[in-house]
Amino acid sequence: MSFGLVNVPVRLYSATENHDVQFRQVHREDGGRIRYQRVCSIDGEQVAYDDIAKGYETEDGQMVVLTDDDLSSLPTSSSREIAVDKFVPSDQIDPMYLDKCYYLEPDKAAVKPYELLRSALEETDRVAIVTISIRTRMTIAVLRVRGGVIALQTLLWPDEVREADFGVLDGADDSPAKPAELAMAQMLVESLAGDYEPDDYVDDYEQAVKEVVRAKLDGGEVQTPQEEDDGDSAQVVDLLAALQQSVDRAKASRGEAPAKKSAGAGSSRAKVPAAEKTGAGKGAAKKATAKKTTAKKTAAKSTAKKTTAKTSKKTTAKKAS
Repeated sequence: MSFGLVNVPVRLYSATENHDVQFRQVHREDGGRIRYQRVCSIDGEQVAYDDIAKGYETEDGQMVVLTDDDLSSLPTSSSREIAVDKFVPSDQIDPMYLDKCYYLEPDKAAVKPYELLRSALEETDRVAIVTISIRTRMTIAVLRVRGGVIALQTLLWPDEVREADFGVLDGADDSPAKPAELAMAQMLVESLAGDYEPDDYVDDYEQAVKEVVRAKLDGGEVQTPQEEDDGDSAQVVDLLAALQQSVDRAKASRGEAPAKKSAGAGSSRAKVPAAEKTGAGKGAAKKATAKKTTAKKTAAKSTAKKTTAKTSKKTTAKKAS
């Protein structure tokens, strides 16, 4: 944070938090969360993150796709400086322009200049108009004191605040309120006058929701969804589906009909087509027949050798006699 020649190192903390009740969309039967796929509205196909780009829609409905090169040329800022531009009276800041609020905490070595700026803002009843870079975008903000701490509150741009233009009120000045009516309205205001105490107001809707949830928990009315499997099995299914779509497209481009899914396509065991089974059986039968034929031929040769040997012995014996 810098003003003039003074620099104050500070840390930025969000000053507010959202306690609004957040519901999940779930399956009524088992409590499983409902997931949404990124599907293109034109071709109906699911789109991967790598294929998603930023698009700017014009007022007449045309879509302009912006590339990374287009976005890189836009004015961005990475400055970490909160630069004070001017000090203005606090009543000049319309509360309608106030947006996100942060607390500024000084470093230990910068407490004195921090307190100096805080005191100057309080005694002069002014706020500081500053520029700050948040998420690479430069925005304007105000520095003001709240509870002894300097708070930074971003401001909306002028074109972000709408004008109140109601035609029904155009002729309201032609029939002003009667003195008696005005006096009665003032009496009503005075009867309800008081100080604003934030703790007097409670979000009864949030409390009621928590009580209903607590009662269901105590009564055992709770669903425990199965853990989602985002591992390899899901990737394999997606891959197979993508491959099948690619095959169908290739066949369609050649004028061929896509392959029909078998009734047991989802079974964990792959079924072998009948034609393949028949072919495998014939092959196995041929191999078995070949083995039997070889064995018979081997046995015949062995028998022939034995017969020849016996004949030779008999012939030798006769010659000897």
